[in-house]
This record gives sequence, structure tokens and C-alpha cells, in this order.
Amino acid sequence: MNLRKIIRALLPSFLLNEFRNFKRRKFNRNLSDALSTGNSIPLSTLAKQLEEMGIVKGDSLLVHASLRNMGIIEDGANTVIEALVNAVGESGNLLMPSSPVVSLQLDYVKSKPIFDSKATPSCMGAISEKFRLMPGVRRSLHPTEPVCALGPKAQYLTEGHFNQLTPYNANSPFYRLCELKGKILYVGVTLDNAGTSLHVLEDTVDFPYPVYHSEIFDLMLKDEMGELHQVKTKVHSPIYSKKRRCDELIPLFIEKKACKRVRLGEAACLLFDADLMLKTMKEAFILEGVTMYTPNGMKV
Repeated sequence: MNLRKIIRALLPSFLLNEFRNFKRRKFNRNLSDALSTGNSIPLSTLAKQLEEMGIVKGDSLLVHASLRNMGIIEDGANTVIEALVNAVGESGNLLMPSSPVVSLQLDYVKSKPIFDSKATPSCMGAISEKFRLMPGVRRSLHPTEPVCALGPKAQYLTEGHFNQLTPYNANSPFYRLCELKGKILYVGVTLDNAGTSLHVLEDTVDFPYPVYHSEIFDLMLKDEMGELHQVKTKVHSPIYSKKRRCDELIPLFIEKKACKRVRLGEAACLLFDADLMLKTMKEAFILEGVTMYTPNGMKV
């Protein structure tokens, strides 16, 4: 467990919230300073970086992003989204996670929320929420792990997610991105705090660990037409969530050419080949028992 995880586990929630508020105030001060001096990062810089890292027209690209970690971007989330949309072009597809879950899935579903695909905000950051609200963006109908998509294959990427018992299976946007030979870009975040696609392994093989909570939950979901549906879903077990060691898999992905380190703005990033990422996970799991819970392997 790294130092950041240890601190989060030990500190009470009110101190964690105060620390987050301090970081927001510091970021806002830096933003004001940069805007007043003209030192913000423009669209042209992001466009060049995306081109250099290998994002091309026609790509299907899933993006997990922290705006705060990118430095001071001219016009903020709007510029980041514009750069990403331009990079994949009209023939490409841009996807972003838009989960409404702030911390644990189990806590969220126990509150019996009504997931409204049009009104429930994304809790995945400012870029994700801004993208969700854009014209033409489709949002998949899953109450805990909805994904937003824009592009000619947005419907295909999102339509199979409705009423799936687990959110990362072969009908999910995460798996269908692999089928399309897409890419995953982690901007200022890593697998430890945004490793959603790692769960595809758990939903597509005979997985030996009880990563899901034993209870199946009935939740209410409102689609884009305003129609209510009752859907069933499993959620992750908090016990096993604490055992994840996601970032310890990064050297394996780099070795297998499934991942490379890049930069966008001032943020350190990881760019994955989604299909090769899944193939690497399956091979390492079958041969050595490698998972996010056992990154060093364990025969199963």
C-alpha cells in the first residue's frame, strides 16, 4: 500500500474533506495568477501533444482525466474536450466514465438512488461532467458505471449496458472498446484511482475471488425519454476493494507494449491499447494468476 493510500485510510473524513478544499483553493489561486499573466496552456499545445502520443483520426478513445493535474488550461475543461474531439475526428469516438458514485458502490446503492441518465451528474471530475452535457453525447444506462460517448459508434458502445448484472461484461462499453481496438488515456490519474477497465477481466473469465458483494441490488433508472425502469446490479465488495494494487501492474503492461507513458498539459499520463491491455491481463491471469489483487502472481 503506497503512502497516499495509508494516509487516506488513517485520516478521518472531515480532515480529508478539508485537505481537498485546501487543494481546490490553491488550484483556484494558481488559475487566477496564470490567467492574469497569460501563462495558461492553449489548445494548440494539447493538440500537438495528442498527435505526438499517437492519437489519430478514427480512434475510439476512453479518457479518465483530472483537470487539476493538467496545469492551468486555457478555458479549462472546454479546451481539453475540444482537443480530444479534434484528435479523434468525426470518424472517431470519444468516451468518458460518468459514474455518480463518490466513494464506495455499496454505500451509493444502499441510499436507493434513482439514476437519471439526463440529470444525474458525473462524479468523475470537471472534464467528464462537461462532456456529459455536450450535444450529441450518449450515456449508457447503468446505475453505477455509466459511460458517455460521442461519435459514429456511440450507440453501439453504450446500448448494451442496460440492465447488466455486472457493469464490465462483454456488453459493456469497456469491453466493446476492446473489440473496436480502442485506446484508454489516463490523464493525471493512474490505475489506482481510475482502473475501471481492469474489472473487465473479472467479468469475462472464471474469476476466483469474491470481488462482488453477496447481495444483488434493485435500483431505479430513468432513461433519456424519462421512462422509469427497475434494474438489478452487483456492486464491489469493500473488503476486496481495499486489496487492490492496481499500479503494480503498470510495469507488466509496459513490458507487453500495452501501455506507454505520455504527457498532456503538465500531467503525467498513461496511454493503453485497450485490446492488448485485456489480452495481457488474461494471459497473465491464466499463466500466473496475476490480478490487481495478486500483481506478483499466484497459481489458480
